[in-house]
Amino acid sequence: MPKKSSTNEFTFEKAVTELEDIVVSMEEDQLPLKELVDKFERGAKLHKDCEAFLTSAKKRLETIANKAEGKTANTPQSPSNDDDEIRLF
Repeated sequence: MPKKSSTNEFTFEKAVTELEDIVVSMEEDQLPLKELVDKFERGAKLHKDCEAFLTSAKKRLETIANKAEGKTANTPQSPSNDDDEIRLF
């Protein structure tokens, strides 16, 4: 039986899009205070989830890179000063 797709399943791209929409809405609309607080709360949760996702992705990439370095130990590696920055492209 195929696995059901959950509409509440976290994806980084959807979270970022929703976070951007929240920011625009809070900046442009004249919202009641309760709605602003609710949007801020949702945005804070999305931010936390995105940070956790990025931290996990960084650890995975570091693990992959370390395994690759172990397999190609004879290949000289260029030193990098950007240890905190991950470049995908």
